[in-house]
Amino acid sequence: MPSAARPNPIILNPPRRAGVELRQWVGRVDPRAALRADPWLVGCVGALVVLGLMMVLNTTYFLGLNKTGNPFYFFERQLFNLAVAVTVMFAAAQLTLRGLRGVSMAVIVAATAMAVAVWIPGLGVVRGGARRWLRLGPMLVEPSEILKLAAVFFLARYLSRHQDKLEAPRFLLPLFAAILAMALLLLKQPDFGAAVMLTLLLFTMLFAAGARLKHLGIAGGAALLALAVQAGHKAYRMRRLSAFLNPWRSAQGSGFQLIQSFIAFGAGGGWGVGLGASRQKMFYLPQAHNDFVFAVIGEEFGMAGAMVVIALFVTILIRGMRIARHQTDPFGSLLAVGLTALLSLQAFVNMAVVTGLVPTKGLPLPFLSYGGTSMVVSLAAVGILMALGRRTELR
Repeated sequence: MPSAARPNPIILNPPRRAGVELRQWVGRVDPRAALRADPWLVGCVGALVVLGLMMVLNTTYFLGLNKTGNPFYFFERQLFNLAVAVTVMFAAAQLTLRGLRGVSMAVIVAATAMAVAVWIPGLGVVRGGARRWLRLGPMLVEPSEILKLAAVFFLARYLSRHQDKLEAPRFLLPLFAAILAMALLLLKQPDFGAAVMLTLLLFTMLFAAGARLKHLGIAGGAALLALAVQAGHKAYRMRRLSAFLNPWRSAQGSGFQLIQSFIAFGAGGGWGVGLGASRQKMFYLPQAHNDFVFAVIGEEFGMAGAMVVIALFVTILIRGMRIARHQTDPFGSLLAVGLTALLSLQAFVNMAVVTGLVPTKGLPLPFLSYGGTSMVVSLAAVGILMALGRRTELR
């Protein structure tokens, strides 16, 4: 009698293996579990996002009316940006640690390719003399924001693999070379602020990984010298530095924006002039909806409102570092440190610029400034922190 047909493993096994592989990359899809992973983090981010929507509507009503005839033009676009960003955040929150490792290389390659693609005619968009944007169909993407996220992934991968060898300078050289290449891409656009952020992320994550302070000091001195040379290489950067030191000397020129920011904070006083009552947003303060939105917050909500915003970012910093401290895997821990630094350092640098503590740089305020790429990257970073926090269920 003919023997019974044997099952073909080539046919039966792949679906099961594919399912197992997918489960290793993506955990149980449950948005509520991701939200419960760290309610403090989610609550602070949610409060900033809601405030950001209010400020976008508040600061762009007349701008939209003047530019497009639609007073809600920028607000509607920001709502779309937020919908995309929230989708990305919840997708990132479902990833496992293996999944985060898996997508990291794709993020690095894609971000680098987009940073190069801004120089391709028809794709790159020039505004104000800077080639920082990439047109992808109806969307306008800013690759420098994605490149900062890619740098965090790259640093976490490299440092977690060589954490026990960081005392040997030869293991740091490839790291510095890679970050230098990214920074040169940004400086070419030019985007000095994003290059500074890459430098801050590099040294923050090196310190967290346990690099020797001697090596960090030497490398930090070299980085400061390089940034100083770059700052002096462009006339407009020297004008910004001069305006930072004495904005009143060029009150109608490079110091105009900073002076208008001071006026906004002065008008706000302790408790503010009230929501919607800002005068500086009425075309006095340039970039009131973007880099200088914190000045409008200070005018309308006063010192009290500004301190609440600072407290929310400090809480995000504390919760992010708490997530990093509870990770048992070096990659997860360093990734949490880098993402927390990406959000909090950029926020503190932006607020320092607006209050005149550091020279002017083109850095948006996470969750609050108008802009699609910044919002997507910021909420993607939060989603990854949620995924890491879900592994430890912090309270």
